[in-house]
Amino acid sequence: MQKPTGPRLARHLADILLRRTNLPTILAFIVVAAAGFYAHQLNQTVFEQDLRATVLREATLVHAKLEGDVNSNLQLVRGLVATLTTEPNMRQPRFSQLASTIIDEKSQIRSIAAAPDLVVQMVYPIKGNEQAYGLDYRRNLAQRDAAFRAKETGALVFAGPTELVQGGRGFIGRFPVFVASPTGDGRFWGIVSAIIDAHALYQHSGLLDDDLPIDIALVGRDAQGAGGELFFGDPDILLHDPVTTDVMVPSGSWRIAAIPKGGWPAVPPNTWKLWLFVILAGTLVIAPTWLLARLIEERTRNIAELRRRERDLGRLSRRLELALDSSQIGVWELNTETNELIWDDRMNELYGYPADGGPRTYADWERVLHPTDAEHITRTFLEPLAPDSRLQIEYRLLVNGHVRHIRESARAYKDEGEPLRIVGVNWDVTDDITIRENLKRSNRLSEARNQELEAAKARIEFNALHDSLTGLPNRRFLDETLSKHVRRFDAHGERAGLLHIDLDRFKQINDTLGHAAGDAMLVHAAGVLKLNLRPDDFVARVGGDEFVVIRTTTEATDAADWAQQLADLADGIINEMQQPVRFKGHECRFGVSIGIASDLDKAANARDLLVRADIALYRAKARGRNRHQFFNDTLQAEIITTKHLADEILSALERQQFITYYQPQFDATTHKVVGVEALARWQHPKKGILPPQTFIKTAEELNVVAMIDRMILEQTLVQLEEWTKLGINVPKASVNVSARRLHDDELIRSLKQLDIASGKLSFELVESIFLDENDELVTWNVEQIKNLGIDIEIDDFGTGHASIVSLLKLQPSRLKIARQLIMPIVSSEGQRHLVRSIIEIGRSLGIDVLAEGVETMQHAKVLRELGCNGLQGYAFARPMNADAFTAFMKARNLATAC
Repeated sequence: MQKPTGPRLARHLADILLRRTNLPTILAFIVVAAAGFYAHQLNQTVFEQDLRATVLREATLVHAKLEGDVNSNLQLVRGLVATLTTEPNMRQPRFSQLASTIIDEKSQIRSIAAAPDLVVQMVYPIKGNEQAYGLDYRRNLAQRDAAFRAKETGALVFAGPTELVQGGRGFIGRFPVFVASPTGDGRFWGIVSAIIDAHALYQHSGLLDDDLPIDIALVGRDAQGAGGELFFGDPDILLHDPVTTDVMVPSGSWRIAAIPKGGWPAVPPNTWKLWLFVILAGTLVIAPTWLLARLIEERTRNIAELRRRERDLGRLSRRLELALDSSQIGVWELNTETNELIWDDRMNELYGYPADGGPRTYADWERVLHPTDAEHITRTFLEPLAPDSRLQIEYRLLVNGHVRHIRESARAYKDEGEPLRIVGVNWDVTDDITIRENLKRSNRLSEARNQELEAAKARIEFNALHDSLTGLPNRRFLDETLSKHVRRFDAHGERAGLLHIDLDRFKQINDTLGHAAGDAMLVHAAGVLKLNLRPDDFVARVGGDEFVVIRTTTEATDAADWAQQLADLADGIINEMQQPVRFKGHECRFGVSIGIASDLDKAANARDLLVRADIALYRAKARGRNRHQFFNDTLQAEIITTKHLADEILSALERQQFITYYQPQFDATTHKVVGVEALARWQHPKKGILPPQTFIKTAEELNVVAMIDRMILEQTLVQLEEWTKLGINVPKASVNVSARRLHDDELIRSLKQLDIASGKLSFELVESIFLDENDELVTWNVEQIKNLGIDIEIDDFGTGHASIVSLLKLQPSRLKIARQLIMPIVSSEGQRHLVRSIIEIGRSLGIDVLAEGVETMQHAKVLRELGCNGLQGYAFARPMNADAFTAFMKARNLATAC
């Protein structure tokens, strides 16, 4: 039987408590408990009253000592004050003589000082109090108020404890001294201050005694009474209902607050004895009452049990009768000697006979057996049964043309002096058999469906782990394979080489021949990979045209041999992929670039393998494609360097380390300054000034070139305004604009926020990022830039693919011929013809032409003869910072003026 728990336990306890036999016990318990609590409360009250009286008595002793010590010490000084009244011209020797009689080992007076006109001039003892000499109470903020109060009231002012000028803490009694005057009125002479040593006073009054049974706090600094400041003891004492008494001192009082040492005890020490007595007394009362209740309850329970058993016997008889009737079970009995067979009404009903109560024979039973079961059932039933043996059997009947399934249970028994009898029961289990057959059919159907579900699950799992186009494992399968490799690496030392494969020129095939052709190439590539791999190699398609191959080994392998195996595998794949593929009459060719990474000499890490192989693939593509590249220490170093450079660039943006250098542009004929190009430089804190080629590529990858462009633009606008204020005429400034910034839909809005004078600024667009006819945003941005009064220039003209149509569409104000075309013109006639053609194109379109990279005056002469409008290069001036450019322009202006 389980023990009651939770709510059941609560109900069980409630039932026990509410029994009538337990009421006397409960009442006795309540009376005893109430008496105990009353006695405990009374004991607690008496204890607390006695304890507070004891604390008050101890505090009163301390109070008496404090009050007596303070007043007696001050009373000693009053004689000296009286003497000063009659001897106002007293000097130090006389003062020391009188003061020495006051200060002895029995008093707590530490020193006495006389201050004629509120300036200390006499002190006793002198030693240790030298710092008190010359103390002017009128200037000492800590003691000024008390001194003036003594003067104004003409009465003793007692203050402290306070920090003393000569060191330590003490209480100060300030006596005003008045001497006779010619007019008969008392004239204020000064103040006599008696300093009572605080520690000595506490010691003498017993406050510092180790055996003091109470903890004391003193309140009322400067004799301010109960409302004053705490100056001795723990402030927590005031929070624990202390006993209080007031110490009367001159000009006020102190409040003593006291509690027992360690705090008020929570309970009296005799509490356990009191409760022990209550428990013993209660036991003597409750125990007999409880035992009597148990005896009464046991007698009542026995009587109820007897009555219950009588009722149960009657109910059991009725239940058996009802159970047989409701369960439709037929009962029979057979006398084996006489073959007399007795059936009840239900047996007659089961076998199709009338329920007339008439006798039945063995032949009546055998007559309705199902022909198929008759022989077997008859043989089984005729086998002799021993006493107490059992028979369990199922068979079928054929009653009125209907099949009925019968389950029979029989037992043989033999009473003394009686023949062997068999008693049994029969019941119709036709419905059970039907249900069982239906369940079998349902089970067979469920098994068939489960097999279909398993097959579908297998297909779903296969599809989830494989690429639907090529049938190769997908990225998810790859991740699981790499995870297994890491576990096998830890368990068995398995090493892996990973090939990251990307199809070259796949996009061109996809774009020109359609996606069907692209799909066919991917299927072909998958077939090539499978043909070149070993059975234990792994290959997966992880992207549009990307594949990954994994080759593993658990054998001890030399690094060079392992690398050669992977290189041979990569070369075989590259060679096979180069073969032409026919698709609907078209010959398609594509190649592959392969990045290779291995964990032969490193700890296995799935992510690192993929990342390293991807980096190596990127390098293979950068080197010309259709090749393989191993990940190595050099690539690792480049990654670290690039990462470090990227971090420095981001930090430089935050710290405004990108500055503007200016290179002047000159008229080709007059050599006057016609403009300036703003160039970005990095003012590196360690490496100095760095040119763009050291950081621009990484800046593009970080997508921060537009931020650098804007920074240079803003610095240039500020500098143009500064030069104007200095009287330096810079006709125009050219600023580079990146392609990414031209695609910024916020560009025009940000430019409108800047103060840009019309005609003073031009944007240089690199020809290699020239306008795309289909790029509507770039075209709109360029038109809006022009509307803002900003000119457009084409930089590095001749290195890209700008067309005459594009020039007509863009209508730039200037073309800047790239330095690669300018350098050879001195020695190459053909190069001069090329440059002349560009100049003539610009002239015919109304576009100024400026040459970059003018290194010598010979270049300048040739370009002038060719009709170039402007020149820029080292032959005239190098790029320089704002200060250097300012000095350069001032020098030119001065030279022109001379």
